[in-house]
This record gives sequence, C-alpha cells and structure tokens, in this order.
Amino acid sequence: MSGHADSKRAIFLALGANFAIFIAKLVAAIFTGSGAMLAEAVHSLADCGNQGLLLLGMRQAKRPPSPEYPLGWGRALYFWSFLVAILLFSVGGMFSVYEGIHKLTDPEPLRWPWLAVGVLAFSIVTEGVSMHGCMQEVNKAREGRPLWQWFRETRASELLVIFGEDLAALLGLSFALIAVLLTMLTGNLIFDAIGTVAIGVLLIVVAVAVAREVKALLIGQGVEPKQRAAMIAFLQARPEIDHVYNLLTLQMGTDVMVAIKARMAQTPTARAMVEAINIVEADFRAEFRDVRWSFFEPDHAD
Repeated sequence: MSGHADSKRAIFLALGANFAIFIAKLVAAIFTGSGAMLAEAVHSLADCGNQGLLLLGMRQAKRPPSPEYPLGWGRALYFWSFLVAILLFSVGGMFSVYEGIHKLTDPEPLRWPWLAVGVLAFSIVTEGVSMHGCMQEVNKAREGRPLWQWFRETRASELLVIFGEDLAALLGLSFALIAVLLTMLTGNLIFDAIGTVAIGVLLIVVAVAVAREVKALLIGQGVEPKQRAAMIAFLQARPEIDHVYNLLTLQMGTDVMVAIKARMAQTPTARAMVEAINIVEADFRAEFRDVRWSFFEPDHAD
C-alpha cells in the first residue's frame, strides 16, 4: 500500500472532534428547535459510532492466519468500512431527509438562534481541525496524485471512510449555518427545512461514493496501479528472469498476496532454478514490505 499514512491517528482525531461537536449541537438543537441542528447532532453521534467500528475493524484485521483463515483477517476491515458507509447512508442521510420533510409539513419556530450560530461556528472549527489531520494522512498516501484519483485508487478503506465523513461533516455544517442564518434574516422557516434536506442528500451522496469504493475491495481488488507497475518493473529488471508473463495481486487489508508467472533465465539444474526463484522472492518481499504471501510459477509460455 503506497504511502505511510497513519489511519489510526486520523480516526482518533475524528472521534474526539465528533464527540465534542455532538454534545454542543445536541444542546443547541434542544434550545433552538432547529431541525438542521438536530440532523447535524445525529450525524456527529453516528460518526462517533462509525469511528468505533473502524477501530474494531483495524483490531480484527491484525489477527494472525489460522487453518480456518489461512490468509488472515485483513479483509475484515473492508466489512466494517462498508458497514460504516451503510450507517452513514441510513442513520445520517435518511434521517436528515426525513427530518427535513417533517419540518416542511410541520414547521417549528427557531429558539435561541444565536446559540445555534455559535455552536455551528464552534463545530466548523473543531471539524476543521479533524479534517486538517485527516488531510495530512491523505497527502502522505496519495503521493502527489490528484485527490479524486487517490479516492478512486486507494486501498486504505478506513482512511477513505474518515475522509468522506470529515468532508460531509464540514459541508453539512456549512449548510446548517446557512440555513439558520437565512431563517433568522427572513423569518421563513422553510430555509431550516431545506437545509436539513440538503444535509441528508449530501450524506447519502458521500455514503454511496464511499460504499462504491469499499465494495470493490470486498469483491477483491489488487494493489494500487502505481504499486503494481513498480512490482512488474522490479521483476523485469531481475537477471534471474527472462520474461514476466503475469502478475496477480490481491489486497488483504494492509497485507498483499501476489502470484507471479515468469520464464526464468537458463540454469544448469532444476535446483539452481529453485534457488534463483527463492532469491527473487526474498528480494521482492524486502522491496515491497506489505507482501505477506507470494507464489511463483516458472513457465515457458503464458
């Protein structure tokens, strides 16, 4: 996996920020009666639970291989990441849309609107700190690639989820602040309702985008294209190998499984060829330290 991002740091930053924001927004929602604020409070609470699930997934992914699970538990992280995306869609997005529609049909006046504005401003600053920490780790992982390209290519599902949650939180807070301010300025409660629905739609869009990427990992993606190209270049440069026919990779959480099919250079004996293969595999693992399993098939044709 490219880069040296510390996903756990990003998760703990998000967990601390979201818990503080949840408490602040819940108090403000009770006093102001803002549907947009309540939607944001539920979003922050859901994020806290989501980060707990990601930490659980990271812990499970470290379980060692066993006869029942010969390739280990690395892909358990993808399951928990996908579950987080579903919760973001349902608990965050669908609840916000429902709350917004309820506000449209049965509007309630805002109480203590300046308290709502203050809490939202505090939340934006707090979430900004979390997003800054997340982006530090994302920038390590993307290695100069455009952000969208990293989003599509990354195999770090937990960092992908945190990035999506932080981005949705910042935009959602902005929507809520605009909704409250417009309601205060115009006295029209429809802006609060529209803000709530907009937050829900935003969460649904982010959840679907994250789920789409994690689904690919659950099905069985290989390593990132850049890393696969580096692996092929390494093998082709080896004097022990005449030609690389194929390289199959499978991302297993933070670990990687590879299968290599290649034509070996001429050796005096079969034993010498086996020794050459062993040398290539040892050097390959030393170069690509996330490779935990490697299978090498010498052949003379593809």
